[in-house]
Amino acid sequence: MSILLAKYKQEVVPSLMQHYGFTSVMRVPRLAKVVLNMGVGEAVADKAVLQKSMDELSQIGGQKAVVTQARKSIAGFKIRAGWPIGCKLTLRRGRMWNFLDKLVYINLPRVRDFRGLNPRSFNGQGDFSMGIAEQIVFPEINYERVDALRGLDITIVSNGNSDEESLRLLRSLGFPFRS
Repeated sequence: MSILLAKYKQEVVPSLMQHYGFTSVMRVPRLAKVVLNMGVGEAVADKAVLQKSMDELSQIGGQKAVVTQARKSIAGFKIRAGWPIGCKLTLRRGRMWNFLDKLVYINLPRVRDFRGLNPRSFNGQGDFSMGIAEQIVFPEINYERVDALRGLDITIVSNGNSDEESLRLLRSLGFPFRS
């Protein structure tokens, strides 16, 4: 069992139940999934770049990444609908909790000039998104094999009813938010 999952069950659930006055454990907000997304605009010109990005994302998440395709044509970016432009993967249950353990305790402290997560990066429904500028903060990525530094987006989806509930949940789990 991951450290964050144990902390959620033993400390966070009772704390949130008392704070919000919930009578049922099922009302307490919980994490549903984590989505990792890597947009690779250079993939239009070179398919090997997309394959390399998929391999790196698969190493980071611990499961196979899938290709994302452009939904519509944009002449300014020289892409057409249906062309591969990135990759993503969705983590749930055990893999999600293991990834969040690594993110909070290993990867975020390795980010250069890290001053905390932005508490306003919620979408209005309680989902938190953040970006990582370089994929090399993850220890799974071998620095010598990296051809280019690419960033990735991480979205943490919860079933909280509001941003305030989800922020309290993530803060209780130990996410380093700015004050």
